Amino acid sequence: MFNSKRLVLARTRRRLTAKGLADLTDLSAMTITRLEKGDNKPDPSTVEKIAKAVGYPADFFYDDDPEDLNVEAVSFRSLTKMSAKERDAALSAGALGLQLSDWVERRFSLPAPNLIDLSYETDVEAAARSLRQHWGLGEKPVGNVIGLLETQGVRVFSLSENTKTVDAFSFWRDEKPYVFLNNFKTAEHSLFDSVHELGHLVLHQHAGPQEQSRAAEREANAFASAFLMPANDVKARAPRFIDTNVVIKMKSRWRVSAMAMAYRLHALGRLTEWQYKSICIELGKRGYRSGEPDGIERETSIVWRKVLAQLWQDRTTKNDVAAELKIPLDELEGLIWGVASTAVPLPNKRSLSLI
Repeated sequence: MFNSKRLVLARTRRRLTAKGLADLTDLSAMTITRLEKGDNKPDPSTVEKIAKAVGYPADFFYDDDPEDLNVEAVSFRSLTKMSAKERDAALSAGALGLQLSDWVERRFSLPAPNLIDLSYETDVEAAARSLRQHWGLGEKPVGNVIGLLETQGVRVFSLSENTKTVDAFSFWRDEKPYVFLNNFKTAEHSLFDSVHELGHLVLHQHAGPQEQSRAAEREANAFASAFLMPANDVKARAPRFIDTNVVIKMKSRWRVSAMAMAYRLHALGRLTEWQYKSICIELGKRGYRSGEPDGIERETSIVWRKVLAQLWQDRTTKNDVAAELKIPLDELEGLIWGVASTAVPLPNKRSLSLI
């Protein structure tokens, strides 16, 4: 039976309005609306028109209901900047990601979640220290943030949104944490985004929609800064005199942006307000506001690399996976391209060693 919810998902994923889809299919906007409400059932030729217009297999529209991601339960990195169309497209990607995640977990045993609930903690610095202690990290910099999150049970996917307004988002589902990262920006920015989302997962798990505010965003930013750049380590390595060149040199140890490094030094009292503003102005002149001229290499997923390698051994290709999921190949690649290579395959259920 035709599934109207899948029509809505495909349309929003392609960032189309009902009228926009109608124009591509020579159907009326009213027809599209009635199909999405379940008032009408389309004939096969209509489904073929819709499938061709959105680039989805016709079989996609006859599958079970997709996962419904409630915007109030999702922590968006830049909710205030994105349009409703961008938000809905990202949520639709999340629904497809959950479908892929379930498919993978039926065949592989992934690490169990090992996060702690820090929603009671009013001191963000203390929260970051508590999670570091729980994971046995001490004060040292994290070598591979995505790999760390995965070994601690966070399911990490990428977003193929070619826009700067959708950085990342996260949510809990069935007691498992999920993070979706948009790697459209610099590697340093994506690394910070991943820990920002980690902050939401441990600090705001029980937060309601009113609490997912600018205050929550500031807390997640502060958590990411404290987690990536532990106070004692930064203080021990910061020289007495700090200028722009020192900030650029220091950032490489913690693999953060120059702006993030300057902000952390200011937050820890190593830069006055005047020094901080002056260094930010100079960093902007040197191109560090819009990018990182001497940026780090982008991180990749440990889980996806191992999954894809084992799939390839079984002669299961990414086309096979997309066909089984009944989704377009570009959607499958979009969910993993930013965190791993895109050669995909799959075997019987097995455990992944993430050493």
